[in-house]
Amino acid sequence: MTNPLLSTSDLPYGLPPFARLGPAEYSEAVAAGFAEHLAEIQAIVDNTADVTFENTAVAMEKSGQLLQRAAAAFFTLVSADATDAIRDLETELSPRFSAHQDEVYLNRALFDRFAAIDVSGLDPESVRLVEEYLKEFRQTGIQLDLPGQERLKGINAELSRLGTEFGQRVKEGMKSAALLVDSAGELAGLPADDLASAAEAAREAGHGDKFLLTLIQPSNQPAMAALENRDVRRRLFEASLARGSDGGTLDVLDLVRSMAGLRAEKAALLGFANYAELVVERQTAPSFEAVQSMLNRMAPAAVRNADAEAAALAEVAGHPLEAWDWAFYSAKVRREKYSVDEQGLRPYFELDRVLRDGVFFAATSLFGITFHERHDLDGYHPDVRVWEVRDQDGEGLGLFLGDYYTRETKRGGAWMNSLVEQSALLGNKPVVINNLNISKPPAGEPTLLTLDELRTTFHEFGHALHGLFSNVTYPRFSGTAVPRDFVEYPSQVNEMWILWPEVLANYARHHLTGEALPQDTVDRLNESRLWGEGFATTEYLGAALLDLAWHVLDEAGVPDDVVAFEAKSLAAAGVAHALIPPRYRTGYFQHIFAGDGYAAGYYSYIWSEVLDAETVDWFTENGGLDRTNGERFRQELLSRGNSRDPLESFRTLRGREAKLEPLLRRRGLD
Repeated sequence: MTNPLLSTSDLPYGLPPFARLGPAEYSEAVAAGFAEHLAEIQAIVDNTADVTFENTAVAMEKSGQLLQRAAAAFFTLVSADATDAIRDLETELSPRFSAHQDEVYLNRALFDRFAAIDVSGLDPESVRLVEEYLKEFRQTGIQLDLPGQERLKGINAELSRLGTEFGQRVKEGMKSAALLVDSAGELAGLPADDLASAAEAAREAGHGDKFLLTLIQPSNQPAMAALENRDVRRRLFEASLARGSDGGTLDVLDLVRSMAGLRAEKAALLGFANYAELVVERQTAPSFEAVQSMLNRMAPAAVRNADAEAAALAEVAGHPLEAWDWAFYSAKVRREKYSVDEQGLRPYFELDRVLRDGVFFAATSLFGITFHERHDLDGYHPDVRVWEVRDQDGEGLGLFLGDYYTRETKRGGAWMNSLVEQSALLGNKPVVINNLNISKPPAGEPTLLTLDELRTTFHEFGHALHGLFSNVTYPRFSGTAVPRDFVEYPSQVNEMWILWPEVLANYARHHLTGEALPQDTVDRLNESRLWGEGFATTEYLGAALLDLAWHVLDEAGVPDDVVAFEAKSLAAAGVAHALIPPRYRTGYFQHIFAGDGYAAGYYSYIWSEVLDAETVDWFTENGGLDRTNGERFRQELLSRGNSRDPLESFRTLRGREAKLEPLLRRRGLD
């Protein structure tokens, strides 16, 4: 049978035919994609006609379509449904992708053609395309001599291998660190649906009638807010923090040390003082110093607020507070001081209704788009649902896939990725995916979300909108292909609709009675908005500053003792709080060590939130959930991708440069 990936999919919008794909098909298609892409590159280089934008830049944008198609489908499985066979193939292919990237961007003849393009008379998006290619050539090392380039290739290949190994160990570590509990009595306080999920997880793992508390990626685990048994909370907390650094077979600290050294060497080869400076040059932040300055400005106020919260918690607890007590007593303060019971809210946040009457409703109200579930289309796993998204005129805009439940083959966390990227040049419409890790209830039971899961559902859909609304010519600029410290901005803006009265009233209804969430509860939720911000900001800053600490090192500075280095770095940054571990410790900091995605860039969330807070103010000042506002946000920002300077898109929307003050007010740091 012919490999379906070797030709364009005949399914709507180019959705890959996952049911007909296996490791052999992915392997064959990727290998063919490498060869085809290099042949296309060679044809560009060998063209004897005078260099033009069309025969160089446009030809480059049209190249590599088979490889892109195969890679998008394969790496979707790597993240969301990685069987042992897929993991083995990932280990084999990841260094080859790195080597292929180097072969393209260290091609001097190709660079010379781009440098020779006459951009006069080109439209702004086309001029930017040439500029961005030239920038990537230089940041990849085209200026190095041959020995330097060979060393850089070796570094990149080894970093790719190490990052793949880190991600695989962390995924297995999260699974093996799940806490097994003998009896339901030890889980007192845990909501009935969570208890049922824990029982189901234990049965699936072969533990009979016991209960298994599976972990999520961050340090603090949701169950700690409900578990009344202090010892169980402690065991869960310690299991979470020990991941990747316990000296066992899944320990990742050896990988971390190697990656830190290689990244420092790479930065030095490319002429940068450290890896953080190399990364920030690619972002919207003006400099590494500007990033440090913002984080350092926020840290003291965040820790002061956290200390005040800790004092209030200790008073409620009636005993010295430990880190595993925080979430439990914080929830108690919300109940007693603000009369907000987070567990009691969950019956009002049923997943299907949140999607249909919350997430989709807000998008329809703002942009006029509609969602139509396609039961005739399949994803890569039975849990994946597919919706066709239609524009306000009824024309198909693209596909949205939702994969909401956790499973052993899925990595932790939540993310959006694209299977097909929009491009007018190629005639492609977008196919985008949201992945979450919600515990799957037993068959027939509703999926009730926590506040954090509710927020994540809206957040990730903000990324999806960024991909769905892309309206660019060149695939290089499509959707979320923007600088890392800008990409979180649209997703954070989409969180504003969670408590927007019109949206909340539409989705927040009791899953059994249909009763709306009482207005006095909504009022108390708003009143309690700043409670916990000290913890949340300190926890986040701990991770962001730890990330930077790893990436300002030179080769000689890579520590032997990772745990001691982590403690020293947090103390030096002023965010070493005995009761608040960083959101991610080094041993499971997948954002920065499972590949280069957020390495030296975890600050991006807070940097983007500056723009987000400003944009929430803009929406509020202009009437909120309004089609006129939605159209402006779509046209000036969401549709632009990276086809122009993203900060120009923000300035066009807001009418001025961003200010830090709205964010400081939001987080109680002013």
